[in-house]
Amino acid sequence: MRAATGVWRWRHSPLCRTTDLVEAWVALAALVLLVLAAPTAGWISGARTDASLQRAVEAQHRSRQPTTARVVRLADTPAPGLTSPESPGEQPLRRSVVARWTAPDGTARTGTVSTRRERADPGDTFRIWTDRGGRPVPAPMRPETAHAHALVVGLLTAALAGVFVEAVRRLVVRRLVHRRYEHLDRAWAKAGPDWGRTGAGS
Repeated sequence: MRAATGVWRWRHSPLCRTTDLVEAWVALAALVLLVLAAPTAGWISGARTDASLQRAVEAQHRSRQPTTARVVRLADTPAPGLTSPESPGEQPLRRSVVARWTAPDGTARTGTVSTRRERADPGDTFRIWTDRGGRPVPAPMRPETAHAHALVVGLLTAALAGVFVEAVRRLVVRRLVHRRYEHLDRAWAKAGPDWGRTGAGS
């Protein structure tokens, strides 16, 4: 911003080079993109991600049913892993038990499932989720969890957009600096041999 305003103030000065004006405009364009384009890209990305995740949440709630399972006994082998879509702060599954539950079609099912209960004695009950066929499945994602994931995606998109804009600005400025040095080298090559000679105009 200082580069843009500084060059703009002395743009009519004979000392102001074309590359100085280009650098000022590049700085101003980068500032506008950082203030407007990066947040907009983050908002659009977050909104689209949230809409997609909310549709997934609705689909999961339609296809999964909660039911009550009753512990029969502790399991000899661990239950098949059911990855929870919730945040890392969710309480992990603690025990594998053999339990009995009722499928959506009303039939009784028995199988090895995991529970978050610290103790799981025979007869204890806990909630599980099943698909339409009565098989245990992970709990559906909660809407607030989907919002949190979408927020993270939006923030990351905005940050990456800002980094990209700044990287492009630095590359352009670096190229402009190289051009200045090239112009100085050519000018010095032209004036250098006559530097300090009488009548050479130096």
